[in-house]
Amino acid sequence: MLLYQDARAPNPRRVRMFLHEKGLTDQVELIEVSINDRAHQQPAYLDKNPLALVPVMEFADGRLLRESIAICRYLEEQHPQPSLFGGDAWQRAQVEQWNRHAELELLFPVAQVFRNSHPFWQGRIRQAPEFAEIMREHVARRFTWLDGELATRPWFAGDSFSVADITAVCAIDFGKVSRLMIGDDTPHLARWYAEVKARPSYKA
Repeated sequence: MLLYQDARAPNPRRVRMFLHEKGLTDQVELIEVSINDRAHQQPAYLDKNPLALVPVMEFADGRLLRESIAICRYLEEQHPQPSLFGGDAWQRAQVEQWNRHAELELLFPVAQVFRNSHPFWQGRIRQAPEFAEIMREHVARRFTWLDGELATRPWFAGDSFSVADITAVCAIDFGKVSRLMIGDDTPHLARWYAEVKARPSYKA
């Protein structure tokens, strides 16, 4: 399997962490597609993903998957243990719910702060700094909300580490480039973050 990715982008990191948790890293070759160098906009890559987004996973038979969670779901089906999407119907629903929360309430607004305020994107896209500030305030409120949630359980979706935790930590770490940080006022979120950081997959 080939994973086309940018090592600094959050979505490829989600897949790399998932692969590490599954013990599959030795089965995947990483192909760097540098966003900084605009490699994602070159014709050869656009043939794999016309949206110019990373990651893309390519299989030996030429099939392609272009979304990080689609890639992870496929890998879960092929390698069900350890389960990262839940072991029964209720757990799977909880993981789905909390992964969507992590995507929509953390990863999306964090990305919008970066895209609309960071100098990296100047001249590359049309930026809206006011929207970036709105999203910055949104993330701060969501950190407070998540702190309350994590006061009642160890992981996002319950008692077991899951893909929802992977999405959340990738979003939070991506926020650092925009000075979005976990503060002293969210100790339960900080406890969760420290426990994710202690996992070997965190460095994937």
